[in-house]
Amino acid sequence: MPSSPSYSTLHNLTTPASPSPGQTTSATWLWTSLAVVLSLLILEQTVYRHKKRHLPGATWTIPVIGKFADSMHPTMENYKKQWDSGALSAISVFNIFIVMASSNEFARKILNSPTYAEPCLVHSAKQILLPQNWVFLTGKDHLAYRRGLNSLFTRRALGIYVGIQEAITRKHFAKWLASAAKTEEAQPIMMTARHLNMDTSLRVFCGKHISEEAAMEINEKYWAITQSLELVNFPLAIPGTKVYKAIQARKVALRWLELAAKRSKEAMASGADPECMLDEWVQVLNEPTYKGRGDFSDHEMAMVLFSFLFASQDAMSSGLIYGFQHLIDNPEILAKVRAEQMSVRQGDFNKPLSLEMIEQMTYLNAFVKESMRVMPPVTMVSLTPLLIYIAMLNFDQVPYKTTKAFPISDDYTVPANSMVIPSFYNSLHDPSVYPEPDRLLPERWLDLEGSANQNPKNYIVFGSGPHRCIGLEYAQMNIVLVLAMASVLMNFEHEITPQSSQIEIIATLFPKDGCRLRFSPRNNI
Repeated sequence: MPSSPSYSTLHNLTTPASPSPGQTTSATWLWTSLAVVLSLLILEQTVYRHKKRHLPGATWTIPVIGKFADSMHPTMENYKKQWDSGALSAISVFNIFIVMASSNEFARKILNSPTYAEPCLVHSAKQILLPQNWVFLTGKDHLAYRRGLNSLFTRRALGIYVGIQEAITRKHFAKWLASAAKTEEAQPIMMTARHLNMDTSLRVFCGKHISEEAAMEINEKYWAITQSLELVNFPLAIPGTKVYKAIQARKVALRWLELAAKRSKEAMASGADPECMLDEWVQVLNEPTYKGRGDFSDHEMAMVLFSFLFASQDAMSSGLIYGFQHLIDNPEILAKVRAEQMSVRQGDFNKPLSLEMIEQMTYLNAFVKESMRVMPPVTMVSLTPLLIYIAMLNFDQVPYKTTKAFPISDDYTVPANSMVIPSFYNSLHDPSVYPEPDRLLPERWLDLEGSANQNPKNYIVFGSGPHRCIGLEYAQMNIVLVLAMASVLMNFEHEITPQSSQIEIIATLFPKDGCRLRFSPRNNI
């Protein structure tokens, strides 16, 4: 008979081995970590729902990233869906609680409530523009500084700029026609229009105080700044990154602009007449009746000019490109523009333009105003917190951060330290103010008793309140001038593609195909 197993053998067969100290520690760490992560996720959702309250928006936010994925490929359709969800709606991006304001009432309230909300900009914007730049001032300091710059956009100043703008535009049109003569293919005008705007701005700002070499270098390197404002980008200024390249471009620009400021001061001290913005600025500072600050260094003047350049370039290019597209796609409007040009210029298209002549172009001014209403350069700002400085292209259209609880409506208060983003698109497409809002109708601005002119608060293309665009008259005048000259000096055909009506959202809005045009000289003038 087989013997019975020993006690030790039975014990080894029935008693499991005890876990080692290392295994116990690992299991404890894992469960603790999971518990902490789960608690944080629950807290994130709870805080979001508490802040959101009854506002339209996702019931639950995607953990951590929220709506960030939507900003990877932004579309007007998605934006409109958000705006149409309610006058106020809520989203979260990387745990930043954001309230979107789509109605005119709430958009204007955000722009005009410095007590509750101030422009919100991240560190990268200050890296590019420098933290001591005037655009980062708020409250009374901002208003005082801005008041001193208003003299740069008076009628006297704008009258000086017209001649410069015309000369630069004629120079670039000659290049456009020469390039078009070499091919029968239509070409996208996105980059050529940008170059025209850059050259115009530099000459208006600096006149002869900046060399052709400097203008070309700034023009070439400025593209690095635009690239640094793409929706998806690395935010740190590490060599090789787009932000780093943008900072290097800023250094080049400031070096040339400081030299221009120095030369302008020398020219005005010698008794020369003002020929550009810098000259006008220096002369105003030296006038006996001037009571503002008068001790601007070359570097400070250069920073102001750079901020103007930064603010105008992409937004003004967007307005100009859509102006071309809207004009050529509506031949009956183009015919009226050309007839008006014949009348205003009395058939002499070589006669130099003046501010008074541009003001007489009532139909073209109405067209430009309507074109920017239908397709505003900036409808709102990017939803990406890493790249919020994208909105710095238009200082009137930046996101705002609540400095304290903001009672924006009777039944909702935006929590402190939240972001509030005013949208302008719905205000500009309100059918009660603009019947057939998607239709391009310049005539709506010619009727002084019409709803468009009777509701100026809805036309917020250039913002509202203390951060309203300081150079809005200059921007509109430049687009009017370029289109006026184009209509009489050139014929242009639009090659319509499937992407012509699609919108590319970079920092501002552009036709997705770059607006493909074919130019030829007009032989009947």
